[in-house]
Amino acid sequence: MAKQLSGRHILIAGATSGMGRATARAAANAGAAMMLIGRDPDRLEEIRREVQDLGAADILCIQADASDRAALSAALSKHEAALATVDTLVNSIGVNLVQRAFMELTDSSWTSMIDTNLNAAFNLAQVMVPVFRKRGGGLLVNISSTAAKKPDPSGAAYQATKAAVMAMTHAIMEEEWQNGIRATAILPGMTDTPLLEKRPTPPTDKMRARALQPEDIAEACMFVITLPERAHVSELVIQPAKR
Repeated sequence: MAKQLSGRHILIAGATSGMGRATARAAANAGAAMMLIGRDPDRLEEIRREVQDLGAADILCIQADASDRAALSAALSKHEAALATVDTLVNSIGVNLVQRAFMELTDSSWTSMIDTNLNAAFNLAQVMVPVFRKRGGGLLVNISSTAAKKPDPSGAAYQATKAAVMAMTHAIMEEEWQNGIRATAILPGMTDTPLLEKRPTPPTDKMRARALQPEDIAEACMFVITLPERAHVSELVIQPAKR
């Protein structure tokens, strides 16, 4: 039996940890070919071995910081032929701060959050939208957060950047749907990823037990990725059942 994503080529940014890593594993299990982007070469090698063992059709790992436009472009320019085959982008890049209260933010910490959470998403989309146009279509999936829609303890910088990612995703869809491009924002609630360690007060075991798992978000990504091209999910909100 053919695997569900046989013949598909997916670029996953932030593939070495959390939701991105879980999505890479799910896509590999479904037989997709993958381009994986991450900053840490050792962790990239770890996920490469994992997805290879799970049955990924083809794997290309690229070490790059997506928040650095020049570095990203330089890294991807070495793989133009492979990039041209990509039909789906999943951007799972995101960070937060321990000192996240509004009056604790500095020029440096505010800028770093914009660079990683928003500029990386912008840079990746600017690379992939022309590729999708040339292909006659494609799917862009950005992992945002429920913090984009409602106040919570995640901090002003995190909420502002995740709201901006959501808005940018909708704007891309509005402008590009006639070119066959679909853009989806996935908004997870609390998920048990390394990001939780950045909380000012670490979560308790009870809180972690109630949290979503990265695999839950991967399943949400898979749902969106496997829909027929005639169908578009603009936003998908997924929260823990017990809060």
